[in-house]
Amino acid sequence: MNEVEKFLEDQKVRPTAMRILIYKYMAQKKIAVALTDIENAFTKSDRTTLYRTLKTFEENGIVHQIDDGTGISKYALCENGCNCEIEQDLHLHFHCSNCNETVCLTEHKIPHINLPEGYLAEDVNLVVKGICEKCSGQ
Repeated sequence: MNEVEKFLEDQKVRPTAMRILIYKYMAQKKIAVALTDIENAFTKSDRTTLYRTLKTFEENGIVHQIDDGTGISKYALCENGCNCEIEQDLHLHFHCSNCNETVCLTEHKIPHINLPEGYLAEDVNLVVKGICEKCSGQ
């Protein structure tokens, strides 16, 4: 059993060939990807299968969904030990307005936000928009 198969099994996800391929694809990209990016990479695969794989990964803490303001949901692999918990694991995302890529800035955590009494946070998303280091030449 290879490393990816073991990881998926540890996350309670059956390591099918397609799930392994999608996980490896996302790990290699190092940026958040949309469903259409995955469809373009796996042209012979069914869109429903790809979508279900992403949703299975999301439900099992393998990926998190990012709303970067483009109107297209993107997905990125969670970092090691992430539970996608609002109190602990939230980090910044950066969307480049030049190359249109979105990346996780996992080393930059979102500070805890104290909501008024009676309010309950279900999701927190902080996206910084600008020019990435690749496009800025720095």
